[in-house]
Amino acid sequence: MPPPPAREVPVRTTLIVIAAILSIPALVGLVTGLERTDGGEVAVIRDGGPFDDNKVRQVIDPASGLTWTGWWSSTHGYPAQQRFYTITADPRRATTLGVDVVTVPSSDGVNLGIEGTLYFTLNLDHGTLKTFDDKYGTRTFRAQDGAALYPWDGDEGWSAFFGQAVRPVIDNALRSEIGAMRCGELVPSCSLLESTALRPQSSNTNLVKVQNAVNATLARELPGTLGGDFLTGLRFTLARVTLPAEVQKAVDRSLAAGAAVSEAQAKVEQAKAEAAANRARQEGYDKCPACAEIEKLRSLPQGITVYAPGNPQSVVVPAR
Repeated sequence: MPPPPAREVPVRTTLIVIAAILSIPALVGLVTGLERTDGGEVAVIRDGGPFDDNKVRQVIDPASGLTWTGWWSSTHGYPAQQRFYTITADPRRATTLGVDVVTVPSSDGVNLGIEGTLYFTLNLDHGTLKTFDDKYGTRTFRAQDGAALYPWDGDEGWSAFFGQAVRPVIDNALRSEIGAMRCGELVPSCSLLESTALRPQSSNTNLVKVQNAVNATLARELPGTLGGDFLTGLRFTLARVTLPAEVQKAVDRSLAAGAAVSEAQAKVEQAKAEAAANRARQEGYDKCPACAEIEKLRSLPQGITVYAPGNPQSVVVPAR
């Protein structure tokens, strides 16, 4: 007995299945082809379809609505708001996201800690953003944990880019300006490292001078180093310059010892003045015995009932 014939699948059903399979990537591309940005983000869109190149397609401004970006395009989101980079001398404040410890030697060899902040904003001009993404958005930067990140990989990626591309210029500017000054010109207590005397002086003028010079250097050097005016509104504020912890402790001890010496000298001078006053007073009494008696009477307590000069119990005050 022959086997039953194989069941034939209708051609229409086959075409429907094939069309459904082929439409899945299209649906995925359609869903992923819409983007929007929040108020603090700007997006650079690069083509990425199977028949497209990988060039920049468009730029989406901050706080946009849903925007068609094309199928399978990639989105590179960058910070659109003002950012700040903090420099500290305290290792306890250092983090992996924009807070670094910076120490710079002065011209006389003292390692000085820097406390300051750099404010800046990414240039939101569309042409500039496209160039920035071509130069930096297509390569990775190594984060502190060793991960290779793109600048658009969140705060960690931006910090990795900033640490490798921008921070060396900042460090060089600080090293150049502070390295041209002596410690005592920036930290008044540094004068104790040269002598035992603390020379009164103000470091505010020199701090402002360093701050202005660093700002001028960054405005001049960063565009050349990065290859464009990618960062705008650059403003570095130098809060203070600090001594190394051990040096500061030595200065504090020296200041405390100096204060103790000054106090002792003041007491010596006071004793000398009192002795001189007593000698002058005694000379006056020698020349005027009656005056001495008058002073005695003035110093007697009020309410006495008996005063007999020459008697050990010459003063009697009634009990209350």
